[in-house]
Amino acid sequence: MFFRQRPAANATLSYLFGCAGLQKAVAVDVVAGDEDWFIEEAQRAGAPIVHVIDTHVHADHYSGGPELARRVGAAYHLHESNIGRVGFDFSPLRDGQRLEAGNVVVDVIHTPGHTPDSVCLAVRDLRRGDEPWFVITGDTLFVGAVGRPDLAGQEREMAAQLYDTLQSRLLSLPPELEIYPGHQAGSACGAGLSGKPASTIGFEKRFNPMLSMSREAFVTALTAEIPPQPEDMARIVEANLRGVVPAIA
Repeated sequence: MFFRQRPAANATLSYLFGCAGLQKAVAVDVVAGDEDWFIEEAQRAGAPIVHVIDTHVHADHYSGGPELARRVGAAYHLHESNIGRVGFDFSPLRDGQRLEAGNVVVDVIHTPGHTPDSVCLAVRDLRRGDEPWFVITGDTLFVGAVGRPDLAGQEREMAAQLYDTLQSRLLSLPPELEIYPGHQAGSACGAGLSGKPASTIGFEKRFNPMLSMSREAFVTALTAEIPPQPEDMARIVEANLRGVVPAIA
């Protein structure tokens, strides 16, 4: 397996990984303007991109995922809850679905809470074993923090859903599993994010203050001081729903 983590605009972390031996790669949470980097890195690895995934419809940055998928002829994926919401064709993801990229496989975990359509991606390298090696957590779980409840007017309901998601879907994973989040310190998608771009499930269970609270305490803490919404959030979401990046991006 090869693996690349790319720090991008707005403290976003994007990913490219795959199987060089069988020449297939996966791109995750591509930021608009970074498409050339992904194409060039995939060429260096000798592994064409076959899957492009957004862990959710982003609100803080324009997605380069649809454009990258078009340029390389790959499938573009979002969670199936976006059917009828997104104004262009995409390949829907369902909970428990497995995507293959040679000896690298990606298991989809639906993790609503930050947004209703959020997913995390558990990744295995079958050449090393049939256990997940790492999980890309999007905006659900950060290093030292968790995602903000992003559905205006339903913050407490979404925060409660996020608590249930974290406890039942992510914290039940093996403690040695590496986590790679969608953002690091400086992002508006959460409060208290670490500048370290990776962690493990076990370390976060021990030292992430949001993960040791009761459900009610979690909801209260998460909704007490929600960071301001990203600048131009409405326009960014609308553009990402249409799959068209404005010229000003």
